Amino acid sequence: MKASQIKKSIETLIPIKKPAFIWGAPGIGKSDIMRQIAEEQKLELIDVRAILLDPVDLRGLPYVNGDKKAHWCPPDFLPYDPESRGILLLDELSSAPPMVQAACYQLVLDRKLGESRLPDGWAVFAAGNRETDKAVVHRMPSALANRFTHLNMEADLEDWVSWALSHNIPIEIVAFLRFRPELLHNFDPKKNDKAFPTPRSWEVLSAVYGQNPDPDIQYELYSGIVGEGATAELMGFLKIFRSLPNPDLVLMNPDQADVPTDPATLYALCGALSNKASEQTAERLFKYSHRLPPEFSVLLARDSVRKCKAIVNTRPYIEWVSKNSNVLI
Repeated sequence: MKASQIKKSIETLIPIKKPAFIWGAPGIGKSDIMRQIAEEQKLELIDVRAILLDPVDLRGLPYVNGDKKAHWCPPDFLPYDPESRGILLLDELSSAPPMVQAACYQLVLDRKLGESRLPDGWAVFAAGNRETDKAVVHRMPSALANRFTHLNMEADLEDWVSWALSHNIPIEIVAFLRFRPELLHNFDPKKNDKAFPTPRSWEVLSAVYGQNPDPDIQYELYSGIVGEGATAELMGFLKIFRSLPNPDLVLMNPDQADVPTDPATLYALCGALSNKASEQTAERLFKYSHRLPPEFSVLLARDSVRKCKAIVNTRPYIEWVSKNSNVLI
């Protein structure tokens, strides 16, 4: 399932308080989905790293009060306010030792730990890597596995582009991954690479790229984030991107501006133009898009809408849709 489908699934399960486990490769964005949902629904999010826990951490410590009976002091990282609403995420649960996983049985199914019970406004979810990812993973006991709805997450370029354009990821990086979509997530568990491309590592690289690092260190720095192969291709693409005609000049004369023939240049130019999308530029933007090869015209229209949703109400966009009605946007 792609990220948007995982998100819809979690949103379906939250109201009925049914737990789910999100499985996926490292760096694919499993935890980020839960943060997005919590933010959108104004829910508190408690992210418990299960791999850091001992079994006793969940149950708490025993104490004896005046009735000479043993009671338990529950952990302070669990929610107790009966009026609160939120998501309890047991992250990296598949990497936790078997005894810690076993300690979660009652929490996941019965929504309580010993004498402590989760408030009604809270839902329990978990996330972790798969055994095939060669991460630190312990086989999940069948009794615990049966308590979850299992959702398998895969990287999807269109989902990532939608997220990237709304989170100020540099348009150069978006355009590059449009050109080389297989590099969005290129993790091979059979290799022992320390750095490899994932949605998470591209986000890190984007932040580093925004700092305008010295050219002398760019290759080594980027290689330490996404690996040497992806960095070599990115550096070549960035040279093309920097040599593009000024997108403002293209929009000033959309009927006469040159239309590149090289695919890499077209991806880069469409990325630069979509970054200029607005209700004011719509007429010139779609004039130019009509001159592009069909697949790049669609690409420019899609990313322009993602950048400025109000553009769908403009006359140029409506006319573009009518001329391209056979294409699903």
